[in-house]
Amino acid sequence: METLTGQQVADAGLTGWVNLGGSLHTRVATGDFAAGLALVNRIGEEAEARDHHPDVDLRYGFVDVRLTSHDAGGVTERDVALARVVTAYAHAAGHALDGADVSRFELALDTPDRAQVLPFWGAVLGFEPREGMDDEVRDAAGALPPVWFQESGSEEPRQRWHLDVWVDPGQVQPRIDAAVAAGGRLVDDEAAPSFWVLADAEGNRVCLCTWQDRG
Repeated sequence: METLTGQQVADAGLTGWVNLGGSLHTRVATGDFAAGLALVNRIGEEAEARDHHPDVDLRYGFVDVRLTSHDAGGVTERDVALARVVTAYAHAAGHALDGADVSRFELALDTPDRAQVLPFWGAVLGFEPREGMDDEVRDAAGALPPVWFQESGSEEPRQRWHLDVWVDPGQVQPRIDAAVAAGGRLVDDEAAPSFWVLADAEGNRVCLCTWQDRG
């Protein structure tokens, strides 16, 4: 099954869901643990019936759901269909869905020679190379953020690590405004709306990333 483009996902009109770097996310406000567990059980039964399994994080007061098609490497129609079912289950139980405050992040190491350092980080973290990719290592269980290696120059001093924070497009400007108000600055918006580069008062950088302009 082919993956959907970011625009195709947006056109699906999934209320309460956000597309963060090739996966659909939502947060269901359940109010308490028992209600959340009941919802997780319903989602689990549906997932088993479809043989398509989401990542589900049960917390007191809410449940986070992440959908992606691992065999296709992104969001497919299967994920959109299951998202609609999860939405229906949540609404039937009186729960609201909202993905606006949900984000995910990746760690990026800026390096002039990723082949030299990638094996070390894979070994020390216990991560595995991403299949078909030579610039990323991932937690096999998918519980921890991936680490990828971005080509950079070798001039010193240089920043080595930065975060890539994936957010819904509607959250970009509020995040930028809050970061600037907190003493940071917008460094570069040349690649917007794909990503924006910000820095704190000491120059440490972070990228705010969205699905836009990524095919």
